Amino acid sequence: MNDQDVVIQKQTLSPGEQYIPLTNGTRVKFHFQTRKAKDGVLVDDSRKIGQVMQLVLGKKFKLEVWEVIVQKMALNEVAKFTVDKTLVTQYPFVSKTLRDMDKPKKNSHHCCGLSLQTEGLGYKDLDELLSNPCDLEFIIDLVSIELPEDYQKETWQLTDNEKLNTVTKLKEQGNQLYKSGDYEKAEECYRQAVSIIEQLMLKEKPHDVEWLELAKLKIPVLLNYAQCRLLSNDYYAVIEHCSEILQLDPDNVKAYYRRGKAHFGAWNPKEARKDFQRTVELDPMLQNAVAKELKAIDKAQQERDLQDKRSLQHLF
Repeated sequence: MNDQDVVIQKQTLSPGEQYIPLTNGTRVKFHFQTRKAKDGVLVDDSRKIGQVMQLVLGKKFKLEVWEVIVQKMALNEVAKFTVDKTLVTQYPFVSKTLRDMDKPKKNSHHCCGLSLQTEGLGYKDLDELLSNPCDLEFIIDLVSIELPEDYQKETWQLTDNEKLNTVTKLKEQGNQLYKSGDYEKAEECYRQAVSIIEQLMLKEKPHDVEWLELAKLKIPVLLNYAQCRLLSNDYYAVIEHCSEILQLDPDNVKAYYRRGKAHFGAWNPKEARKDFQRTVELDPMLQNAVAKELKAIDKAQQERDLQDKRSLQHLF
């Protein structure tokens, strides 16, 4: 018997179907009841809270003993674990988080040192447990085991290389959706890809080699996203995104052209003309396309001038 067996005692209540060795990255889901070992007083019940507990092994969950516990169980097993108080000092904070998820408006206290001293955790029984730690019993019902290759990871679970691969997949998926005319879903793919790239860029020093490589990766994806926003007539978003691209790549023809169309849509004719003129300077092959845009601006300007003239006439 090792030290862990002394501080964690297991009693199987209902045998499971299959024991599966759990590796880092495995996602497990389980229901639990928490009771005080000394008197059996119920502290929490995940089914009453309405939250099935989810852990990804190896992600340093605040209550590390739960990772140890689930690795002692088979799928669909129900077991009771009596755990020494030294391993559950963080439980009141975990419990508070789960309860606050159920009642976010009523219990939105922050657990900084000062508020903890003056206000407590916001739950009388948890304050008592924090002040007077005791051994806890956990009745665990292990309902799901998903190995890393069996489920789609959330972004925060991915390594940097996995994030880069995800960006590539999202871009390709977005391109296929765009070609098929599903612009809304394509936009979502591009949006997710841009978000992941920006997360990676935050880890690097601006304008270092790694940061510039990520910026280079971001430009075409952000251009595609801007095109989707242009189709939705979200002109100011397009102006913002294309301006960002031009800060990274000052001679990007597509960014000038799409920003010109957005300026036209937002009725900034002077800025639109400047962007279209710059587009032709960078790529004379777009002369005909730009000429059509400039002609449309002139026509819209004439119509607005005529409307203004009529409005003035009605004043007299």
